[in-house]
Amino acid sequence: MSTVRELSGKHAVVTGGGRGIGAAIAQRLAEQGARVTLMGRTREPLEERADALRALIGVHCDMHCEAVDVADPASVAAAFEAAAHRFGPVSILVNNAGQASSAPFIKTDLALWQQMLDVNLTGTYLGTKAVLSGMLAAGWGRIVNVASTAGQKGYPYVSAYCAAKHGVIGMTRALALELAQKNITVNAVCPGYTDTDIVREAITNIRAKTGRSEAEAQGELAKHNPQGRLVRPDEVANAVLWLCLPGAEAITGQAISVSGGEVM
Repeated sequence: MSTVRELSGKHAVVTGGGRGIGAAIAQRLAEQGARVTLMGRTREPLEERADALRALIGVHCDMHCEAVDVADPASVAAAFEAAAHRFGPVSILVNNAGQASSAPFIKTDLALWQQMLDVNLTGTYLGTKAVLSGMLAAGWGRIVNVASTAGQKGYPYVSAYCAAKHGVIGMTRALALELAQKNITVNAVCPGYTDTDIVREAITNIRAKTGRSEAEAQGELAKHNPQGRLVRPDEVANAVLWLCLPGAEAITGQAISVSGGEVM
């Protein structure tokens, strides 16, 4: 008996798709039959991930890669145009690309502030602008913005990142209302501290600044999660997939925390 692939015929774009949460999301969407365009700053890790997914999923895995700087309007326009030329109009957009840099507010200069806004917030805006006309023309679309619990509450030493992610959630809510009667949903998924390269870098920084062991540094981050652990990328990917599948049409304008019960 054949397995029903609920997203067959849909073209999904995942930014930051070469590793971590983005790679896990790409796998879930591809497993459901979507044609997936992986986007990221450098092509090599995207191609490696695409090859791994083709080997894992097999003949049903239709994968394409495009290098993009999500903060550069010209780069975004070129990448999305090439993606649409390859697989057709984008039906599903997952704005996952992001960066996190930490500094006390007094040491957060304008360059760091602007970088966090450019990549995390403006990048989400540009990606959404690139696909929205096509979704409106098709009368169907799913936009999922990978924000963060940092968009739902404050954390010390990441004020610029928190500001950017709060902006992503605000944009999500506003756009969802604009599109509520257009069969296009817009949601944010907000991971807590997740086992990704960004968190590994944070652990390295904690060790360098405090002299703590790796286990102690990881525990410092995991303690925010009532389950006492880091979130897994596949857990975030499962939430994103659910928002794209039939049956989630009434879910829009939401900021869904994937954080083990962390209080917002």
